[in-house]
Amino acid sequence: MSTEESSAVDDVGIAAGVSVERPWALLVLAGFWGWLGSRWINDFLLPDSIAVSSERSFVPVDPVAAAAETLGSVAAALGPVGAPVDVVASLVGFVAGSLPHLPPLARGAWLTLLLTVAGIGFGFVLAVPLSVGRVYGGRWLRWLSLSYTELIRGTPLLAQLFVLYFGLPLTQVIRELPGVGAGPLPAQAFWVAVVGFTLNSAAYQAEYIRSALESVDAGQLTAARAVGLSRAEGIRYVVLPQGLRYAIPGWSNELIYLIKYSSLAAFITVRELFFRAEAIANDTFRYTELFVLAALFYLALVLSASVVMGWVEERSSVPGVGGRQ
Repeated sequence: MSTEESSAVDDVGIAAGVSVERPWALLVLAGFWGWLGSRWINDFLLPDSIAVSSERSFVPVDPVAAAAETLGSVAAALGPVGAPVDVVASLVGFVAGSLPHLPPLARGAWLTLLLTVAGIGFGFVLAVPLSVGRVYGGRWLRWLSLSYTELIRGTPLLAQLFVLYFGLPLTQVIRELPGVGAGPLPAQAFWVAVVGFTLNSAAYQAEYIRSALESVDAGQLTAARAVGLSRAEGIRYVVLPQGLRYAIPGWSNELIYLIKYSSLAAFITVRELFFRAEAIANDTFRYTELFVLAALFYLALVLSASVVMGWVEERSSVPGVGGRQ
């Protein structure tokens, strides 16, 4: 098993641990998604007449800031004994300072989620024929698949995004499409990033799936041919369903990578989570606070992805297939 696959298995193991041994962690994640979903509904769906301002936090800032100030005064009055109170005051102060910035970060997290889901979803559509061509195709098809995967995996994702955004006319083409940048639809930079993440993820997913297909016993395809299926039908109905189960740990890893790599879209002006955090930090000069807050968002997204993929692996497992007994 490769290092990346081992890491993915560890991630899924962490997810199982979160589900079984750390119910409080699931409650924290449920609270995070409850708040985030409410924020998205408020900002994107509710009419202005009943919605909270998209720039205003659900929780009033002044009472939290006053509580932090009171705790700080108590800690100062207690002297050295008040060190624990001072720590609590600092945490409450961090919350008070973070509350005004949560709405724009929530909107950035929406684009982060869209980039991740689109990248891995569209990437999968490309990865399946690439992997099948690599394993079962003729010499030229194998060469083309190998060339694509090695080119994409051998160059940085950031460089690929720069070429797509600045070096090719893709931006101008997407800008002319109807609806792009109007209303709820993101501007052209977002769609260029989707193309970049799709092409990049397809190469990595193709390798995960190729490895999984090669793990399926060759006799499975022979048996499929023996019962009257064509070679293509045997691959589609017999080999792929088994092989894709082996690829789930790799997908878990890829999903986690894409959540974190989505921050690179900020360099082509996509207003996702990292872009929003950096923009606010540049305006307020509160860099540590904003980047810690963004890191907490990414951590919640990654843990959620691990939990979901752990659930998918459990639900799709078949005794005797994919290492399950």
